[in-house]
Amino acid sequence: MKLVLFDCDGTLVDSGKLIHEVMARTFENHGYERPHYDATKSIIGLTLDTAIARIMGVEEIDDHIRTMTQHYKDLYSPVRAEPGFEEPLYDGVAEMIETLAARDDVVIGAVTGKSRRGLDLIRNSHGFENVFTVSRTADDCPSKPHPAMVLECCAEAGIDPQDTIVIGDSVYDILMAKSAGAKAIGVSWGYGETVALQAAGADVVVHEVGHILHHV
Repeated sequence: MKLVLFDCDGTLVDSGKLIHEVMARTFENHGYERPHYDATKSIIGLTLDTAIARIMGVEEIDDHIRTMTQHYKDLYSPVRAEPGFEEPLYDGVAEMIETLAARDDVVIGAVTGKSRRGLDLIRNSHGFENVFTVSRTADDCPSKPHPAMVLECCAEAGIDPQDTIVIGDSVYDILMAKSAGAKAIGVSWGYGETVALQAAGADVVVHEVGHILHHV
């Protein structure tokens, strides 16, 4: 059996526009300038409090960061409901997931910096309610690249890390996978750069969604 763990943002869904808008409004509402899109893109994949601290250039997650984190969470659903801020699947993702789900030698899971509520929105919006047998979110584990998300999914599924594949678009996904002892597949259509994914230790970087199937 193989355990295949997918990142969400930038791997399954194109959520960059939404994440940036919610982050920008959060900063504006707390008296800061809107961060540049590149700053937001660089933190996609991290848990939210760590991401906000990273954009602000601070290491400590203090009460102010926690207040901004909660504000972001409160804004997320209303902004997501506005026209133009949906989280569409990348082309070919639905078919790729359907193909993997039909296999009897694969268990599918999700490891994401989203909250549990955010992951549930993706599952319910795109018909993935019964796809992810195991999952870990920002509500459950330390931020990527800590290996806890992978290791806990492995333990729950009863599948060893060496039989596990993590698929993601960020260096945090790759570093998390390698730290856990799992294989790492980088994807180039998200928010990370191919060279950076390779430097982080990706076993392979794929450039088309369908090519994932060649490596699972």
